[in-house]
Amino acid sequence: MDSWQKELKVDPVPKLLSLENNAINYFTKRDLLDENVKPIETLWKLPEVEKILRIQQSDGSWEYPGGNKHIRSQENYNQIETFRILGDLTGKYGFNRDHEAIEKAAEFLFNFQTEEGDFRGIYGTQYTTTYTPAIIELLIKAGYENDPHILKGFEWLSSIKQDDGGWAIPFRTAGKKLDVLNGPELIQPVKSKPFSHLVTGMVLRAFAAHPKYRKSESAKKAGELMISRFFKSDKYSDRKGKNFWEKVSYPFWFTDIVSTLDSLSFIGFKKDNPQIEEALEWLKKIQNEEGLFDLKIVRGRDKDSKYWICLAVCRLFKRFYE
Repeated sequence: MDSWQKELKVDPVPKLLSLENNAINYFTKRDLLDENVKPIETLWKLPEVEKILRIQQSDGSWEYPGGNKHIRSQENYNQIETFRILGDLTGKYGFNRDHEAIEKAAEFLFNFQTEEGDFRGIYGTQYTTTYTPAIIELLIKAGYENDPHILKGFEWLSSIKQDDGGWAIPFRTAGKKLDVLNGPELIQPVKSKPFSHLVTGMVLRAFAAHPKYRKSESAKKAGELMISRFFKSDKYSDRKGKNFWEKVSYPFWFTDIVSTLDSLSFIGFKKDNPQIEEALEWLKKIQNEEGLFDLKIVRGRDKDSKYWICLAVCRLFKRFYE
């Protein structure tokens, strides 16, 4: 057993390898056991993947089922759905821009990038300091780290920071409610207001994904801010309760303790940081006899979500303890 496995009450690896899930088996061998595996393209031919690819639309998007036209247009709902599917393809099957489906999806998403650099529409006419970095994160993982759209997105993120070095939803800093989402006025951030850890955690994922920006002072500062907010309530009304730290998803969506520790491990933070050490100890305590982690899983219908979360936790333990 490696050192990170010895830190846990139960070694999760045998359970992950026993699953009838080719993708989880693949990443367990590659990422946790450092084994030589077949080319990533072998996962692209799985039946469940082909099913996803068959319903991609000609414009590169995936259609969102349902939705409320009073909140956002079908096109902007499709932006969310394409973001979700892109997360599955990159996070669960290792897709990158070598596959035509990713190229088409990227072009669809780039259509929503404004001259300022943000991806707009999911919050109507307002800035999306949550989804913009989340989309950037996935596109970086798909191989677009040097694309001008991505670099422009980082420039925008730097321009819209709060004075304390974190990020927030601009219309929330101005005390506005959701009725401004489709209003005529683009609300600018009140930069003197405090950062939101929900938002900053999502921005941090984009920085952590990029080989250059993860080394920046902005990433380090944002990481320090996030550590200071572990298991505390947010400063704003969106996902405010401290219990949201324990509500997780994979691929990562909003901010939680697993996604945040994952980002911090890439940025260069170490386990000897007292708050990180405390968070890792907390994860150890909630590991069950099966080797999995008793976290509240939100979003998605994947029956194997708890195993994907387990794999994500194991990856960050491996980075922190080796």
